[in-house]
This record gives sequence, C-alpha cells and structure tokens, in this order.
Amino acid sequence: MTVAVVTDSTAYFPSDAVVDGIAVIPLTVLADGVAFREPEEMPPSKAVELLRRGVRLTTSRPSPAVFARTYEKLLSGGADGIVSVHLSGRLSGTVEAAHIAARHIGGDIRVVDSESVGMGMGFAVLAGQAAARSGADLDRVHQVVERVLRATRLYCYVDTLEFLRRGGRLGTVPALVGTALAVKPILAVEDGRLVPIERVRTAARGLTRLADIAAEYTDGFPVSVTVHHLDAAFRADRLAADLDARLPHLRELYVAEIGAVVGAHTGPGTVAVAVQRLTDGER
Repeated sequence: MTVAVVTDSTAYFPSDAVVDGIAVIPLTVLADGVAFREPEEMPPSKAVELLRRGVRLTTSRPSPAVFARTYEKLLSGGADGIVSVHLSGRLSGTVEAAHIAARHIGGDIRVVDSESVGMGMGFAVLAGQAAARSGADLDRVHQVVERVLRATRLYCYVDTLEFLRRGGRLGTVPALVGTALAVKPILAVEDGRLVPIERVRTAARGLTRLADIAAEYTDGFPVSVTVHHLDAAFRADRLAADLDARLPHLRELYVAEIGAVVGAHTGPGTVAVAVQRLTDGER
C-alpha cells in the first residue's frame, strides 16, 4: 500500500525538516478584503508589516473543493490511502472542510484533527510521512500520527492580547476576556483550545517561563523541540539556546517562523515552543 500524507500550511515546518512528499493545503489571509494564500502570497514578513500598520487581518479556511482536488490527485496518482492532518477544529474550520471532501470523494481517507497547530501537529505529520515512506500501511501511518500528537505539547507567549482581539479570537480564550490588552500571557494548546496558564510582566520573563514549562514537560524523556516565533528571531534563538543547555536528552532542535494565519491572531513578538516526547522506537 502507498500512503499519502496531507496537512495544511499552519504546520510551519522548519526549513531544515524533511518534508518531501507531504501535500500542504494553503490557508488564506484577508487584508482589506483581498485574499492571500500563505506562505506564497502572504509570507510572515508581509503579515508583520500589515499588522504593524494597523491593518486588520482575518483568516479563512480552504474550501472542501480544494481538499477534494488534492485527494483526487493523490488517489489517481497511485496512493491507496490518505492520512490528512490539520489544525485544531476548535481554532479553524479547516478540518471540517477536509471531512466534507473526504466523504464526497470516498476511498480510504483518514482525516485527523490534530487539536494543535504549528509543530504541535507538524511533528506528527513528519512522523507519519516517515512511516509512509518506510512502507507502513494506512492503519500504521494513522497510528503513528495519533501517537505523536498525544506525545506533543505546544506553549506560546504573546506580547499583547491586541491581535487576538483584532482577529476575533479573544473570545476563544474566555479566561482572558475583560483582561487588559497589555497583559502578556503564556498559553497552552489543550484539547484543541488556547488556555492561559500564566501571566508575566516582561518578554524576558515569558521566555524563561516557556523554557521552564517545556523542561517540566520533558520529564527526563528524550525530546524533539521546535521554537516558533513571529518577527522575534532574537528571542527565539535565545530560547533555543536555553533549551539546548537545559535538556540533556534533546534529539532535535529547530527554529521556525510562524506564518501569517496564526500570526494574524498572535501578533509580532510571539514565541512558542513545541515539545515532542520520543518513545523507545524513536530515540
């Protein structure tokens, strides 16, 4: 069996990760009513420029037709089955569109709600693709994806709540509604939702706490880590260096910029860390 792996543009893979063969469905950012696909038409740098100018960016899921065309192309090209992994259904309608397309196309298509975003789902996509390339069947690839999703956590620091408010996502974090926009929260993605776990006064404290929280989650396990950022390369490099020094069983360490779709809601200065615990077979 040949298994194809599909994801969407919010996986934000590091540039040095092996992504050969993964089909990536782009999400859309709207600026002043004009639609741009990330990352080709709306790279992070352009999103940052618009956000800093006060332009309100909104986001849009791909249509079921886009998924259907991708699935049909893969199946007609020789794939016997597809595992399609997407950002949290509680943050976007993307996975719903994938389900609609899969029902329409038929065939053996497994649509997976990652309940995460960025490399919080990206590690699972990479693991699934590695399994598929090694000859694993559809059930096995699906199992690998689900296992890695369960073993991965994503934590995020944002400079301000302003962009969550602008993008209409502040209401998805009820505990922060009514909070001063200057508050600097640390958020976790839990069960597909953004959940505030701490509030800090400075960016430096935020980075320190991200490192602490990531280290606590590793709990002595070997891990792979990705540090994400939006227009905050210095912060990301500092956090990566801190984690490199603190985690004795670190297997992979990446730094990757967040794209426009997530950046539209978190804003410049955002730093996040995705941590995947490795099992015996992955060490």
